[in-house]
Amino acid sequence: MLRQRLNVTSRCDDKLAFSLMEARPYLRKIRIDRSDIKTEDVYPFSIPAIASLDEIDFHRDVTFIVGENGSGKSTLIEAIALAMGFGPEGGTKNVRIQTSNDLSSLHHHIKLEKSFKRPKDNYFLRAESFYNVATYMDTTQYLEGYGGKSLHARSHGEAFFSVLTDKLRGNGFYVFDEPEAALSPSRQMAALTAIHDLVRKESQFIIATHSPILMAYPNSKILMLSEEGISEVSYEETEHFIRHSALQIMLQRYYTCQKVAQVRF
Repeated sequence: MLRQRLNVTSRCDDKLAFSLMEARPYLRKIRIDRSDIKTEDVYPFSIPAIASLDEIDFHRDVTFIVGENGSGKSTLIEAIALAMGFGPEGGTKNVRIQTSNDLSSLHHHIKLEKSFKRPKDNYFLRAESFYNVATYMDTTQYLEGYGGKSLHARSHGEAFFSVLTDKLRGNGFYVFDEPEAALSPSRQMAALTAIHDLVRKESQFIIATHSPILMAYPNSKILMLSEEGISEVSYEETEHFIRHSALQIMLQRYYTCQKVAQVRF
């Protein structure tokens, strides 16, 4: 019995050591330090999912953060981005613009557990403030990374897609807040291919989304925020899947055409 216990312990230690030797996820885990939180009766700790949050382990490829409006998705994704060194309105870590003072304090209480390896590329795509990032790029004339053309000279969807296909180069850490806001269903499916290509280039994504199309990506973890807290769920357990069950047929056909393996269906 003791030998069996020792063997189990050894296997667990070996598994932990192996996971620590892997480059990804670049952001392995976050923990909430509550030692200096004065009160949890005010925003953002008044949000049930945030109030119950202790720690989150991230998937090496893609982690989706989902939930209804007001559940805390954007609050959490903003805090993760700020804790990782991004500016509040998005872009690369070199973009430092802030047009409002409505940031939550959550990022001050986040402790990060990172990989031994740093990503070579970083980007925070935030739908609600992407216009401001586009204006900043025009002002600085730094357009080479976006195909050499002003983001304002394109449709909202084309500008978003340019980030995926022109700006992001792989070996990166990418945080997206509701990227589907500017993308049609067909563009969202094309975005899945772009995300998959970047994952194959050693990238990690953390994505807050309402899109049942995006969260169908197979190599991922889905974290559901609700009144009960934060829980990991399967794609089929999400309300998005239940509401849009016909999507499974469309996505099945799409993945078959794109030859992306191990689809959930």
